[in-house]
Amino acid sequence: MILLSSLIETFEAEFLERYQDSLLPSHRQALAAMKHCRTSHSPVMLAQCDDCESQRYVPHSCGHRSCPHCQQHESQQWLERQLQRQVPAEYFLVTFTLPKELRALAWQQQRTLYDLMIRCSWETVKTFTQNDPKLQGNAGAITVLHTHSRRLDYHPHVHLVMPAAAIDRDKRLWRTKKSKHNHKTYLFSHKALAKVFRAKMLEAITQAGLALPDCYPGKWVVDVKSVGRGDKALVYLGRYLYKGVIQEKDIIACRDGQVTFRYRDSKTQRWQTRTLPGVEFLGLILRHVLPKGFRRTRNFGFLHPNSKRLIGLLQYLLGLNPNQAIAWLRKRPQLKCRCCGGTMSIVKTRIPPSFALETPMPTGS
Repeated sequence: MILLSSLIETFEAEFLERYQDSLLPSHRQALAAMKHCRTSHSPVMLAQCDDCESQRYVPHSCGHRSCPHCQQHESQQWLERQLQRQVPAEYFLVTFTLPKELRALAWQQQRTLYDLMIRCSWETVKTFTQNDPKLQGNAGAITVLHTHSRRLDYHPHVHLVMPAAAIDRDKRLWRTKKSKHNHKTYLFSHKALAKVFRAKMLEAITQAGLALPDCYPGKWVVDVKSVGRGDKALVYLGRYLYKGVIQEKDIIACRDGQVTFRYRDSKTQRWQTRTLPGVEFLGLILRHVLPKGFRRTRNFGFLHPNSKRLIGLLQYLLGLNPNQAIAWLRKRPQLKCRCCGGTMSIVKTRIPPSFALETPMPTGS
C-alpha cells in the first residue's frame, strides 16, 4: 500500500513551487498535517498495560478531517448518532448537484456557496413536504456536502437523507408515505425538485451579492433514490465524512513521477484507473479540503439534535428500538499489549518525538 504521506514527501517541494500563490491556508495546514501523520516526525503517546504495566510509545494521528488515517472513531460516532434518530419510515437519498457553469464561482466563494447549497437543498424538500397532500407537515433531513466525483474531479453536490414522513405539530399527527406501485414509494418529482432548487439557489446567490456567470443551464439535476431504512446510505456518506476523498488502498502505483489510483465507475460499477502527475494528484486531493470550521454535515427539522425528546417519543409510540439499529456497528478497537495481550491505556499524550527517542522506556514490573 502506498502511503499518502510518502507521496507528499516526494512531490511537496515541486507542488509548493508551482501552486504557492494559489494555495489557501487550509490547504497548507492539511498538507503539513497529513505529511507527518503517524510518522517518526509526529508526537507520540505513552501507553501502559493495565495488567503487566509494560509501556510503549504510540505515534499520534494528525486528527485532520481530510487525512485517510484519522477520525475513524469520529465517523463511527456520527453514524451512531444518526442511526439512533431513525424513525419507522422509508428513507430516500436526494442528491442536489451544482451545474458545471457555477463551479468556478463555488471555488472562488467556497464558504458562501457551500452554505447556500446546503440551505437551499433543505428549504426545497421542506417546501415540498409541507405542500404534499399526504404529508402536510414538518420534514426531517440529514445533509452531507461532497465536493468530489469518484474520479476526484471538482463536483460540488449535496446528499440529503430523509424519511418519507412528516410531523404535524398542530394536530399532533405522524404521517408517512407508503409504497403503492411495485412495492415502491414515490417521494417527490426529481424534475420539480430541480426547478425549485435552481430558483432558490439563483435567488440566494444574487442576495449574497455575488455575480452569476453570463451563461448557466435552464435545467438542473436532482436525483431521488429509495434507500430502505437509510442505514446503508448513512454508512456510505459517513465513509467520506472525515477521512478525506481517497483511501490509501486505492492508490495502486507511483512510478516515474506519475500516480495511479482506482475508483469505481458510478454507471457501470466497474473499477477504473486514473493516472496523472504526482503534483497534480496532490492538487486534486487538496482541492477538496473544506474551509476551516465549515461543517460538512447538518441535521434539519425533526432530525435536528434539539428534537431528541421528540424522536424518543416517536420511537416509543411506534415501537422502534434504536439500539437494534446500531447493534451491528463494530466497537472501537482497543490497544493491546505486546507482552501479555492485555488492554493498554493512554497515560500521556503529545510527547515530542525527540523526547521519546532520548528517554529510556520504563520496564514493566
